[in-house]
Amino acid sequence: MLKDQLKNFNIILASASPRRHAFLKDMHLDFKIQLKPVEEIYPKDLKREEITDFLAKLKAESFTNTLQDNDILITSDTIVWLEDKAIGKPKDEDDAFNMIKSLSNKTHEVVTSICFTLKTEQRIVNTITKVTFKALTDEEIWYYVKHFKPLDKAGAYGIQEWIGAIAITSIEGSYNNVVGLPTHLLYETLNSIANDF
Repeated sequence: MLKDQLKNFNIILASASPRRHAFLKDMHLDFKIQLKPVEEIYPKDLKREEITDFLAKLKAESFTNTLQDNDILITSDTIVWLEDKAIGKPKDEDDAFNMIKSLSNKTHEVVTSICFTLKTEQRIVNTITKVTFKALTDEEIWYYVKHFKPLDKAGAYGIQEWIGAIAITSIEGSYNNVVGLPTHLLYETLNSIANDF
């Protein structure tokens, strides 16, 4: 199994997301968490997965001089892409309300890139999931904003929470990607790295 194949590697997850931590635990991977502050600014001409690829790589840059031979650093970035615009995390509850209102009765894309950085190489993978929301009332949106935690989530919502149960009419692609990490890509790429070394 993958855990055995990776026994000679140190997996470092550079993420504060409890959802990402849980996914790696669910996959029975041994890992440690290391965080370094990053200003998430990207060139304005980038689109969709170009943005998440850029930011996932940017998050790895501050670690590159400290990586050991057997380290695998995992960084990632997720955005919501709607009507040719990137939506990140909300600044406050009003911003969260406006973000969710903009998703109401529309299809948006959840875009995630995962960057795997080793001392000698870097690999990046990405995926896109299409999510359609029903028309939401202001009352429903405010209920979610006030009773849940939208401020740490791209697009201001968690599919695994109340809003996912009542608002989503269709999903095309990886569910786990919308929760926080496309675990199938994580597994495939770690497997590939383990087989190459």
